[in-house]
Amino acid sequence: MEIFIHLFLFSFSYIVQLILFILSVYYMIIMISGWIPLPEQDAEKNGEFRYHRFAVVIPAHNEEKVIRSMVESLKRQQYPKDLFDIYVICDNCSDNTGYEAKKAGTRVLVRNNENERGKGYALDWAFARIFALNEQYDAVCVFDADNVVSGTYLLEMNRMLNNGHEVIQGYIDSKNPFDSWISLSYSIAFWLSNRIFQQTRYNLGLSCGLCGTGFCIRTSVLRELGWGATCLTEDLEFTMKLILNNRKVAFCKKAVVYDEKPLTFIQSWRQRKRWMQGHTDCAKRYLAKLLKKSFTEANLIAFDGCIYLILPIHFIFFGLAVLISWSESAFPSMPFYIIGYSFPSEVWSLIVLVQISFGPLVVLFDKKWDIRILAGFIFYPFYCLTWLPVTIAGIKDSGKKEWVHTTHTRNIPIEDIEGS
Repeated sequence: MEIFIHLFLFSFSYIVQLILFILSVYYMIIMISGWIPLPEQDAEKNGEFRYHRFAVVIPAHNEEKVIRSMVESLKRQQYPKDLFDIYVICDNCSDNTGYEAKKAGTRVLVRNNENERGKGYALDWAFARIFALNEQYDAVCVFDADNVVSGTYLLEMNRMLNNGHEVIQGYIDSKNPFDSWISLSYSIAFWLSNRIFQQTRYNLGLSCGLCGTGFCIRTSVLRELGWGATCLTEDLEFTMKLILNNRKVAFCKKAVVYDEKPLTFIQSWRQRKRWMQGHTDCAKRYLAKLLKKSFTEANLIAFDGCIYLILPIHFIFFGLAVLISWSESAFPSMPFYIIGYSFPSEVWSLIVLVQISFGPLVVLFDKKWDIRILAGFIFYPFYCLTWLPVTIAGIKDSGKKEWVHTTHTRNIPIEDIEGS
């Protein structure tokens, strides 16, 4: 019996190793080849400049503590004030969000629907009402109520629209990186994602991903495709919908949005578990369709979308590989020692060391030099390892659609982040 157990573990370890190797090589190629940007024409330099009219949409559920700072940052935009309108969706609110939003000078849309809860439903509802108004908008920008926005955001999005892009994701930064080790770990994760996921894919002509906030969509695209993204990760769902319809998401590094990161591990667990529930749900809906598109049309963008959809499997296998490797080193006499032949502890230690070193280099390259950030990389590997149980829990509960609101309390004006 023991030999069969050893044979199973040995075979399983090599399958896991093969999958990890293929995914790791793919990610490495993307990261390296996407570091140097491909040339892009600048329509504005060619005399094709125009100002677009924006509808700025902010879904808000009980956000009375932070909504005014968000609105004030939008009012500081270096963009013609008559070319954008601000809409706040008071979605099932039981506090003074509507009052604060109206007092700040926005157009308030009140929605009450306890059966269809979440940002995706709120956006679907709001888009239909905004399009029914006697207003002609060229594009819609979507933000979370806890954000604050850089003063040139609309100007940069206008430039991207002039260059022919239809869907653009802005740079997601953090407005509270040093509140706790969790908020700092989140911030590091987003800084790395901006550089090694978003920027590289944009440079290579692949599709970047929508991040739930700070994105811009031409109204012509919304009218043609509809929103219809109502799962727990509506941003990922709409990204995959775009790819299936031969469109892609561009990335604008200069359009910066400062997002409030969770403060506690419990908040982080709930949010990331919801992300993994929605991610798994999207994989069930779109993976087969994207695989078919990848091979029948030789579509690299669709194939890259497939790779992203199976990211939870990568999390699980990588986490298990690290744990098994460390366990084999600490307890060489245990029955699973044979896995060490396929997962040498030295190899995984080297991989972890490279990742730990690579992160600070990426952050420093993007000029986020701060000794506190470098210190945060001490805790960051532990944060990454917690993705293993989070991912497993999210996959297990992927059929559940409950929506848990993350409470936002960090009312930080844009002036405190970027200065006057």
